[in-house]
Amino acid sequence: MAELGYQIIAISPDLPERTKQLMEEKKYSYVLLSDSKKIAAKAYGIAFTLSDPLNTMYKEKGISIEDASGEADHVLPVPAVYIIGTDGIIQFQYVNPDYAVRIDIDVLVSAAIAVQRPKK
Repeated sequence: MAELGYQIIAISPDLPERTKQLMEEKKYSYVLLSDSKKIAAKAYGIAFTLSDPLNTMYKEKGISIEDASGEADHVLPVPAVYIIGTDGIIQFQYVNPDYAVRIDIDVLVSAAIAVQRPKK
């Protein structure tokens, strides 16, 4: 995406210390920010509260939402991708409540190219 002139920014619900650790370990080529208080997720309307049974299932699998975010609210963001113009206006969005279904890279690249085309 950088070759198309885009800056990629990812936002994680994990604590800042964890996102910094991931950046150092994984050497991501993009910026990874923390939204452990879910301020951005709420602003974009993609925050949801895990049900108690789902939170219990996560805990049984060794995943603690509380430890990851530092918050006891059990709130997570729905996975989403946005293309935002330099004017701050969302030009494209992909939101899917099924965390296992992610946007196809070809669809994202096509959207990025389409957004750059001058409007007629």
